[in-house]
Amino acid sequence: MRVILAGGGTAGHINPALAIADAIVQNDKDAQILFVGTQRGLESTLVPKKNYNIRYIDVDGMKGHLTLKNIIAGIKYISAIGKSKKLIRSFDADVVVGTGGYVCAPVVAAANSLNIPTVIHEQNVFPGNAIKMLAKKSTVTAISFAESTRYLKDANEILLTGNPLRAEILSADRASARAELGLNDEKYIVIFGGSLGAKTINDVACDYIENYGNEKNVRICIATGKYGYDDVSSRITAEKFPNVEVKQYIHNMDKVLSAADLVVCRSGAITVSEICALGVPSVLVPSPNVTRNHQEYNARALSDNGAAITILEKDFNAQSLKAAADSIILNEKASDDMRAKARSMGKLNAADMIYKKIVKITK
Repeated sequence: MRVILAGGGTAGHINPALAIADAIVQNDKDAQILFVGTQRGLESTLVPKKNYNIRYIDVDGMKGHLTLKNIIAGIKYISAIGKSKKLIRSFDADVVVGTGGYVCAPVVAAANSLNIPTVIHEQNVFPGNAIKMLAKKSTVTAISFAESTRYLKDANEILLTGNPLRAEILSADRASARAELGLNDEKYIVIFGGSLGAKTINDVACDYIENYGNEKNVRICIATGKYGYDDVSSRITAEKFPNVEVKQYIHNMDKVLSAADLVVCRSGAITVSEICALGVPSVLVPSPNVTRNHQEYNARALSDNGAAITILEKDFNAQSLKAAADSIILNEKASDDMRAKARSMGKLNAADMIYKKIVKITK
């Protein structure tokens, strides 16, 4: 089987593609994999690290009204379709898989025009423009949340798979993770805003810790991101708050998440899917600075089903966080219910489901 995967820009589009590629190779040792991306996106570093081949095309996203920038992007898009057709023919692809990002659109569109089977995958509840456009002609549209169905009425076939997740998340064990982190019966609260950091989450976390952080039998881990570490570590010192650990980044996220009694974070698609897979109670603070407000759709998918608490950024402060956190960590039944509901929404075999569908449509 010869498979082209196209997706890029952010890790949220690339990691699902890598998980699908891993599942293909694990099931078919003779499979040939080729990624297509841009040299500007994270795929240019993440894909080679996994030892997969990657080829590059030049394409930009288009937003808003008719502008010179959008005209140039349109010309690049048309050119990228032509280059993608040549790549698909030269690689002799059996199937093309797209996982979002603007690089996905010309590659999948090229494959559709060549009548080659295509699978596209949407990570968020609210589909991006590329996925909505491509779903009309693609063979299969895989989705991560059942709620996405209402936005993809023109899709040929919809397959509910969930988000393909890293093997470390799928194999994480809560008891061993807590033992490794030195946790006994303490309540463990984990707060993070992403690899670059989220100033609002950092500021509110500091206010929360300064007002309530010395509570007995509670440990807190806050990951500040690249740009927030100095500010947070100057306010939250080990001398003042010995039960709080301040990090720039959590490198063992699989263990930290599985050990947590409560997670406070943004609601990116992969983060939400990992929370569900592990069954972790959460307070979700959607970023208001994302396309089409998709993080709020992701968060509401959980909170509407009792699997999380959503607090919009405009309402997020030390007091609202305190109220939400206490309703979970001080109420064992509520915590257990939230764990069960989150876990019921988790999809653990997404990559394998997509692999089986690829096999079916390429036979």
